[in-house]
Amino acid sequence: MGFVFQINISSGGVPKRAIPMVWVSQSGLEGDAHHDLRHHGGEERAVCLYSLEKILALQAEGHPIFPGSVGENLTLHDVPWELLKAGTILRFQGGVEIELTRPTTPCQTIAASFLNGEITRILHDRHPGWSRWYGRVLREGELRIGETLVIG
Repeated sequence: MGFVFQINISSGGVPKRAIPMVWVSQSGLEGDAHHDLRHHGGEERAVCLYSLEKILALQAEGHPIFPGSVGENLTLHDVPWELLKAGTILRFQGGVEIELTRPTTPCQTIAASFLNGEITRILHDRHPGWSRWYGRVLREGELRIGETLVIG
């Protein structure tokens, strides 16, 4: 069982700032926006998720990444990231349900989070199990830091 370490939003761009709770709808997190709607947002990409353990491992490699710096909306802890795949459903304690749709493709806007701007360090095709994930919201609701989640 994992839990929500951090919830992140921005008016567009990165880093996203931490907030204690948020309303999650089919279009994403309330108060979150994107500058590039061609590549971000929409029902299939309503939420971006990443692993605290991956962030800490990347920091150990020397990357200046931190929660929210790569644009993830939810930084999750104790989730077996390597086992995630499209179709995986995350059920949160408060009732929100998110189905993973696909690994994200990193873009240059997150380059400051990586040594020498090496964004491909979290590219799924090169480093399976290290990518952020996009998800669609199956069940809307309020989400809070510290909520547990189960993988279904």
